[in-house]
Amino acid sequence: MNRIQGPDFQDGNVLAGSFREIFTTDITAATGTCAGCGTTGPVAELRVYAHAPGMVARCPHCDEVILRVVRAPNAAWLDLRGTTALRIPLPEE
Repeated sequence: MNRIQGPDFQDGNVLAGSFREIFTTDITAATGTCAGCGTTGPVAELRVYAHAPGMVARCPHCDEVILRVVRAPNAAWLDLRGTTALRIPLPEE
């Protein structure tokens, strides 16, 4: 998969490792809706800034914060307040 890189950010695929510990499915394949502009797209296309203790993912269209994730040795914090919906594909039973 092509990874879109910028001078200060990586694409949403960088979230896969952190989310693998929290979710049982690949969250980068999920589709989210931005609370700022209403754009819907895959988590893998978010612009992720990982220069702090956690990661901040921004909308590639309006640059609003979509989600934040911070990982500590014994816990993880996930803030999705910039997302109005997150559609997570699940395997069929």
